[in-house]
Amino acid sequence: MQKRQSDRAMYFKELAATSRKYYIPYIQTYKAIKTGMNILEIGCGDGGNLLPFSEMGCNTTGIDIAESRIKDAKRFFKEVNAKGMFIASDVFKINDLENCFDIVICHDVLEHIDNKERFLIDLKKFLSKDGIIFMSFPAWQMPFGGHQQICKSWLASHLPFIHLLPKLLYVGLLRLCHEKQETINELLNIKHTQCSIESFRKIALGEYKIINQQFYFINPHYEIKFGIKPRKLSPIISSIPFIRNYFTTSFFCILKI
Repeated sequence: MQKRQSDRAMYFKELAATSRKYYIPYIQTYKAIKTGMNILEIGCGDGGNLLPFSEMGCNTTGIDIAESRIKDAKRFFKEVNAKGMFIASDVFKINDLENCFDIVICHDVLEHIDNKERFLIDLKKFLSKDGIIFMSFPAWQMPFGGHQQICKSWLASHLPFIHLLPKLLYVGLLRLCHEKQETINELLNIKHTQCSIESFRKIALGEYKIINQQFYFINPHYEIKFGIKPRKLSPIISSIPFIRNYFTTSFFCILKI
């Protein structure tokens, strides 16, 4: 397992730094972020993405199905004297926050969702008038699109493209690396729910306008993690669906009703 997957405080700080440097400037190109705005993150994890919004005076809310992550988010926010509300729940079961949010953030969440169409439809209920959704996720075919970095084994967590192996070979490799069954189940769920850029666009365009798209060859988060400057795909490569899926480590877009 890569260190940041076990050191949650480290991961929280890294996400906050990436959000501050890259997500907020990208969002502000399409919607000015002002004090008092209501910001929601679906699948917020430890809350790192939301910290810079809270620092800007926004009202931040995070939802995550994992109670342990919500517990960490509350603790980390308290440690830095930041304000935020965090809810441990399945997003499909939330019915009391309708039409509340100016910005909804979905960072590295969509690839975990089985029913993507229902998820995208459900997101609408959270948006206030003129609200937007910031969506980002890794293309399924890219080197670590299977999230194998969560593996405990150093080898499995650093091997690119293994998630593209046939299921039997993939499971066999994970077992050879002594991965726990719960980790294997999570990785197989991601393999089952795999999300290509094309499948996302097809679903999203039925419900939203896609205001902008950015295709990163080097994920902005890699600058914080590894000291590598982000790089976008060239217009030529990003226009070819099959090729861009293998090179897009992070896809950004803005959705609006």
